[in-house]
Amino acid sequence: MRRALLALLIVAITAAAAPADGARLVLDAKVPWHESWRHFGGFSGLVVLDGGADFVTISDRGRWARGTMTRGRDGRLRAAHLTSSGHLRDVGGAMRGISFDSEGLAMDADGRVFVSYERDARIRRYAKVGGPATAIPRHPDFARFPGNLGLEALAVDAGGTLYAIPEAPLAPGEPFPVYRFRNGAWDQPWTIRQRGDFRISDAAVGPDGKLYVLEREFSWLGFRTRVRQFTIAGDRLRDEATLLTTRLNELDNMEGMAVWTDPRGRIRVTLISDDNFFQLQQTEFAEYLLKE
Repeated sequence: MRRALLALLIVAITAAAAPADGARLVLDAKVPWHESWRHFGGFSGLVVLDGGADFVTISDRGRWARGTMTRGRDGRLRAAHLTSSGHLRDVGGAMRGISFDSEGLAMDADGRVFVSYERDARIRRYAKVGGPATAIPRHPDFARFPGNLGLEALAVDAGGTLYAIPEAPLAPGEPFPVYRFRNGAWDQPWTIRQRGDFRISDAAVGPDGKLYVLEREFSWLGFRTRVRQFTIAGDRLRDEATLLTTRLNELDNMEGMAVWTDPRGRIRVTLISDDNFFQLQQTEFAEYLLKE
């Protein structure tokens, strides 16, 4: 009887982690990242540039970092190296109090950088990362977010439209609201159904024009990661697909995501972990290829 129950449990875990028929993410590389920078860690947003050669990330302590990526001839990620770093600025200068909790990162086609902040929920625009900040108007709902469950995910599409999503719904049992900023004004056209105990940690609009959502589930046993994909169809999201669901502790606390096209025309999804500045966790990149 015990053997039968164990076999059923293994089958259930495998089925939960296995992708459904259709599009899926296939792991191509998992690479730890270590630096001697004393502020290293806590990374919560990611942009990959120059066909996978460079990247920008932010930490949840109001700092930014740029780096390079070493890749093999096949494009596989081998290592990452820090090249520069500094403080993010707010309107009027330095961050103050708890307002430095930077979580979401996006970059538009003109190279402008957008950062969302979880506490004192707001979004700032930068002509370049680390430069002077310009305020993006706030949606009225931003004032309703709990202090540590605010704007976690930020994405921008090819036309410059911003999408912002909080880490948790506004109330238990409700879906995640998706806020859209275009032509100088916010609306809230969509929601994303919460499935299981996962919370949203990042989002990106891929080169295919689809919305990718990174989620993580936390328990005292560790972390699980999930990536969902949606087609943007006017004022609604459709064609929901789960591309990835990891087993417990297969990855660390993945909080940043970039979706981009490599020189071979393949869509890659790159994740970065937030180590929470905790010795039992680590900073790592996990990179996947999208298989249709």
